[in-house]
Amino acid sequence: MNLNRGRIWLGGLVGGVVWNAWSYFIYTRLVPHYEAAMERGIFLRAPRYSLFPVMWIALVFVLSILLAHLYVWLRPTLGPGPMTAFKVGALVGFFAGFPGNFAQASFTTASRCLPLGWMLDLWAGAILATVVAGWLYKE
Repeated sequence: MNLNRGRIWLGGLVGGVVWNAWSYFIYTRLVPHYEAAMERGIFLRAPRYSLFPVMWIALVFVLSILLAHLYVWLRPTLGPGPMTAFKVGALVGFFAGFPGNFAQASFTTASRCLPLGWMLDLWAGAILATVVAGWLYKE
Protein backbone atom coordinates (compact mmCIF):
# COMPACT_ATOMS: atom_id res chain seq x y z
CA MET A 1 0.00 0.00 0.00
CA ASN A 2 1.31 3.42 -0.94
CA LEU A 3 0.51 5.97 1.77
CA ASN A 4 0.49 9.72 1.28
CA ARG A 5 2.60 10.51 4.32
CA GLY A 6 2.47 14.26 3.72
CA ARG A 7 -1.32 14.21 3.90
CA ILE A 8 -1.20 12.01 7.01
CA TRP A 9 1.01 14.58 8.73
CA LEU A 10 -1.09 17.47 7.47
CA GLY A 11 -4.26 15.82 8.74
CA GLY A 12 -2.61 15.03 12.06
CA LEU A 13 -1.37 18.58 12.52
CA VAL A 14 -4.66 20.21 11.54
CA GLY A 15 -6.48 17.66 13.69
CA GLY A 16 -4.16 18.67 16.54
CA VAL A 17 -5.12 22.32 16.09
CA VAL A 18 -8.83 21.40 16.19
CA TRP A 19 -8.36 19.14 19.23
CA ASN A 20 -6.36 21.81 21.07
CA ALA A 21 -9.09 24.36 20.35
CA TRP A 22 -11.66 21.88 21.71
CA SER A 23 -9.45 21.24 24.73
CA TYR A 24 -9.23 24.97 25.43
CA PHE A 25 -13.02 25.29 25.10
CA ILE A 26 -13.49 22.51 27.66
CA TYR A 27 -10.86 24.04 29.97
CA THR A 28 -12.63 27.42 29.96
CA ARG A 29 -15.84 25.70 31.08
CA LEU A 30 -14.01 23.92 33.92
CA VAL A 31 -12.18 26.95 35.37
CA PRO A 32 -14.72 27.51 38.20
CA HIS A 33 -14.42 23.84 39.18
CA TYR A 34 -10.61 24.03 39.15
CA GLU A 35 -10.74 27.15 41.33
CA ALA A 36 -13.10 25.47 43.80
CA ALA A 37 -10.83 22.40 43.99
CA MET A 38 -7.81 24.62 44.63
CA GLU A 39 -9.66 26.53 47.35
CA ARG A 40 -10.47 23.24 49.08
CA GLY A 41 -6.86 22.08 48.79
CA ILE A 42 -7.74 19.18 46.48
CA PHE A 43 -5.71 20.57 43.56
CA LEU A 44 -2.34 22.26 43.56
CA ARG A 45 -2.25 25.94 42.62
CA ALA A 46 0.54 25.27 40.14
CA PRO A 47 1.30 22.06 38.25
CA ARG A 48 4.15 19.84 39.41
CA TYR A 49 5.55 20.09 35.91
CA SER A 50 6.03 23.77 35.14
CA LEU A 51 5.75 23.14 31.41
CA PHE A 52 2.53 21.12 31.71
CA PRO A 53 0.47 23.36 29.37
CA VAL A 54 3.13 23.14 26.65
CA MET A 55 3.50 19.40 27.20
CA TRP A 56 -0.28 18.90 27.00
CA ILE A 57 -0.51 20.80 23.70
CA ALA A 58 2.41 18.77 22.28
CA LEU A 59 0.84 15.52 23.49
CA VAL A 60 -2.44 16.35 21.76
CA PHE A 61 -0.53 16.95 18.51
CA VAL A 62 1.29 13.62 18.88
CA LEU A 63 -1.99 11.81 19.53
CA SER A 64 -3.63 13.52 16.55
CA ILE A 65 -0.80 12.46 14.23
CA LEU A 66 -1.02 8.89 15.54
CA LEU A 67 -4.79 8.91 15.01
CA ALA A 68 -4.29 10.11 11.43
CA HIS A 69 -1.92 7.19 10.85
CA LEU A 70 -4.36 4.74 12.43
CA TYR A 71 -7.21 6.01 10.26
CA VAL A 72 -5.16 5.60 7.09
CA TRP A 73 -3.99 2.12 8.11
CA LEU A 74 -7.61 1.03 8.71
CA ARG A 75 -9.05 2.51 5.49
CA PRO A 76 -8.43 -0.66 3.48
CA THR A 77 -10.34 -2.74 6.04
CA LEU A 78 -13.12 -0.38 7.11
CA GLY A 79 -13.33 1.74 3.97
CA PRO A 80 -12.48 5.41 3.49
CA GLY A 81 -14.72 8.16 4.72
CA PRO A 82 -16.02 10.05 7.71
CA MET A 83 -17.71 7.04 9.34
CA THR A 84 -14.42 5.17 9.52
CA ALA A 85 -12.69 8.26 10.90
CA PHE A 86 -15.47 8.66 13.46
CA LYS A 87 -15.18 5.01 14.53
CA VAL A 88 -11.40 5.21 14.93
CA GLY A 89 -11.62 8.46 16.90
CA ALA A 90 -14.50 7.21 19.05
CA LEU A 91 -12.74 3.96 19.91
CA VAL A 92 -9.39 5.55 20.77
CA GLY A 93 -11.11 8.44 22.55
CA PHE A 94 -13.13 6.01 24.65
CA PHE A 95 -9.99 4.08 25.62
CA ALA A 96 -8.19 7.31 26.49
CA GLY A 97 -11.01 9.18 28.16
CA PHE A 98 -13.51 6.93 29.82
CA PRO A 99 -11.94 4.42 32.25
CA GLY A 100 -9.61 6.75 34.14
CA ASN A 101 -12.14 9.55 34.35
CA PHE A 102 -14.89 7.19 35.45
CA ALA A 103 -12.59 6.18 38.32
CA GLN A 104 -11.87 9.85 39.09
CA ALA A 105 -15.59 10.63 39.15
CA SER A 106 -16.12 7.70 41.51
CA PHE A 107 -13.36 8.41 44.02
CA THR A 108 -12.34 12.06 43.99
CA THR A 109 -13.85 14.62 46.31
CA ALA A 110 -13.59 17.27 43.59
CA SER A 111 -16.55 18.14 41.42
CA ARG A 112 -17.62 15.38 39.05
CA CYS A 113 -17.69 18.06 36.35
CA LEU A 114 -13.88 17.83 36.20
CA PRO A 115 -13.60 14.18 35.16
CA LEU A 116 -16.63 14.63 32.89
CA GLY A 117 -14.88 17.53 31.18
CA TRP A 118 -11.60 15.60 30.93
CA MET A 119 -13.43 12.65 29.41
CA LEU A 120 -15.21 14.87 26.88
CA ASP A 121 -11.92 16.54 26.05
CA LEU A 122 -10.26 13.23 25.21
CA TRP A 123 -13.21 11.43 23.67
CA ALA A 124 -14.66 14.19 21.50
CA GLY A 125 -11.20 15.60 20.80
CA ALA A 126 -10.03 12.27 19.39
CA ILE A 127 -13.14 12.07 17.22
CA LEU A 128 -12.72 15.63 15.93
CA ALA A 129 -9.02 15.16 15.20
CA THR A 130 -9.57 11.88 13.35
CA VAL A 131 -12.50 13.18 11.29
CA VAL A 132 -10.44 16.22 10.28
CA ALA A 133 -7.46 14.01 9.40
CA GLY A 134 -9.71 11.72 7.38
CA TRP A 135 -11.26 14.64 5.57
CA LEU A 136 -7.81 15.96 4.58
CA TYR A 137 -6.34 12.60 3.54
CA LYS A 138 -5.99 11.96 -0.18
CA GLU A 139 -4.29 8.91 -1.72
